[in-house]
Order: sequence, then structure tokens, then C-alpha cells
Amino acid sequence: MKKQKKELKPIDLKKVKTYSIKKRKNLFKSEQFGKPAELKDFNKFIDSLPKLLAANDLRNVIDNIVKAHNKDRPVVLALGAHVIKCGLSPIVIDLMKRGIITAVAMNGSGAIHDYEISLIGETSEDVSHSLKDGTFGMAKETAEAIQAAASTPERGLGRALGDKIIKDKNKHRRHSILTEGARLNIPVTVHVAMGTDIIHMHPCVSGSDMGESSHVDFKKLCSVVSGLEGGVWLNVGSAVIMPEVFLKAITVARNLGRRVKNFTTVNMDMIQHYRPQTNVVKRPTTHGYSITGHHEIMLPLLRLGILAGLKKR
Repeated sequence: MKKQKKELKPIDLKKVKTYSIKKRKNLFKSEQFGKPAELKDFNKFIDSLPKLLAANDLRNVIDNIVKAHNKDRPVVLALGAHVIKCGLSPIVIDLMKRGIITAVAMNGSGAIHDYEISLIGETSEDVSHSLKDGTFGMAKETAEAIQAAASTPERGLGRALGDKIIKDKNKHRRHSILTEGARLNIPVTVHVAMGTDIIHMHPCVSGSDMGESSHVDFKKLCSVVSGLEGGVWLNVGSAVIMPEVFLKAITVARNLGRRVKNFTTVNMDMIQHYRPQTNVVKRPTTHGYSITGHHEIMLPLLRLGILAGLKKR
């Protein structure tokens, strides 16, 4: 007779060793950020593109965003953390300030990188190096700040963290999407998948706080999606989390009787994955587009196209 196995107990994180983020080597610094450029006539470039295939898709995406903006309909940006690590926060913030992006949704790692940039102007540690000795993800300031924000879950994680960055007067807060959302009162929601982010390893983090505050953000996003009729949903650089969150938000909106039928979806990524293609481009709407290319090139191009389109109209 086989010996009965003992019940597996959760590991105790209280003895996990952390260190100050100021001692960490980072791969991205604020000096590498892109800048929102101004061009007199970008329409000439758009008009010069071939009138077929992806060039036409890009034109249609730009045109639909311009139409949505002019009709005061939402343009929502769902992003993966790589967008921030590619130095594109100033591009996103510029579109928020112009009232073009009306809401932002990001995964947990997006909030982590956004916060670290606001704090020290750097982010993205050398994972290959720090993974060897178990120091990967153990910068204490990041976990402590996000936990502090999550401890008031009724506000939602994104807004609470943005408010905290402002209150603490983080030196590089001008580069923070979360900060700009709080300042402009634009919804910036954070959607956490427990176990996927570095802060979940820290002894100070409460799973219940993190889950509840992120759930509040999900319900906020459901309100945003409930008003998406005539608008645009942009999924940029998220292959799994944000496409799944979007599909559930669409379901909630329609289940509650909201009309969310005529809207545009766009998936922008370096390669096209199954989940965003299915959950963003195909299933929710008949007006879905896929734009393939590197974020650090395509998002600034999209921004210039939108500004040129608004000027043209």
C-alpha cells in the first residue's frame, strides 16, 4: 500500500530577501524615450503609400480613430508592458493630453514599469543576470508602493497608484501614464494575473488587496467598454492578458443590455498571436484590423497619422 502523500503547503514568503531598486542595473533609461514629433504635412506620406493590403488597413485605422475622436466616441488603448519598455510613454501621454486616447488598460507588469520609471527614470532589470542568484524582481520599493496603492482597493489599482505617484512627488512622474491618467481624470486600469508579476514574490504584498483592487479596475473597464459603440479599441503588445480581459468586458456589457456592436478593433504587435487575433480582431466585431511591426516604429507613425488626419478634416 502506497504511503499517503502529505498535503502541499504554500511557501512562506516572509523570509524572502529584498534590496533597494537604487542598487539595480536597468536596461531602459528615460534618456531613451521617444519624443512626440510635429510634422507639417504627414498626409503626404500617408497618401504616398500603396492603396492596398496593410497600407489600406493603416489608413482605415487612422480614419476610424479620427472619426471616433470627432464624434466624441472613446478610443481605448490596451497595452502590454513592452510598449512602455520601448520608450513610448511620451507618445501615449501626448495622445491622452490631446483627448484622443480616452482610456488606458494595462497588465500588472505595465504598472510596474510605469511606476519604476516615475521613481528612478529607469526600468527593466537584466533578468538573465539576476535570475542566477535569486535576486530577480526583488527591488523592494516597487512592491511596497504598489501594495500601498492596492490597500485602498475601492479606488481601483490604477487610479490609486497614479495618485500615490503624484502625492509622493516621484522625480520622473512626467513620464508616467498612471500619473497622467490621475491628473486628467482619464481611466487607467491595471489588470493583474496573480503569479505573473515580480511583486507577487514579495512578503509585503497582499493577494486579497491586489485581487480586489484589480477587480475594481476590471469593473471600471467594463463601464468603459459599455460605451464603446462607435469607438476604437487598440490592443498594442499584449498577447494574452488584455485580449482575455477585453473579451470578458464585452460580455459583461452585452449581458447588461448595452449596445456594443459597431466599433473598430485593432491589434498592433511585432507578430500576430492567436488570442488577440481571435479575441480582439475577429470575435467581437466585423471591423477588426491587424497591424504588424515594431512598437517603437509603428506607434509613433500611428500618432502622426492621427494628427495629420485630424488636421486634414
